[in-house]
Amino acid sequence: MTIYEKKFHILYTRKQAAEFLGVKENTLAVWLTTKRYDLPVVKVGRLCKYRLSDLLEFLDKQTTPTR
Repeated sequence: MTIYEKKFHILYTRKQAAEFLGVKENTLAVWLTTKRYDLPVVKVGRLCKYRLSDLLEFLDKQTTPTR
């Protein structure tokens, strides 16, 4: 695995992921429990972590083309 590939496997905390997406931490918790969006979570003990690659893919899916 190259350094470039490893960068996308970095795990973000819920707080870091929320800041990256521009939402509140609580919003991510609600999305997880209600399954509103298909945003994968990595469970580390009782903590929820988010892969950078998953966050980027989520943003790509949410992006709509402009006219």
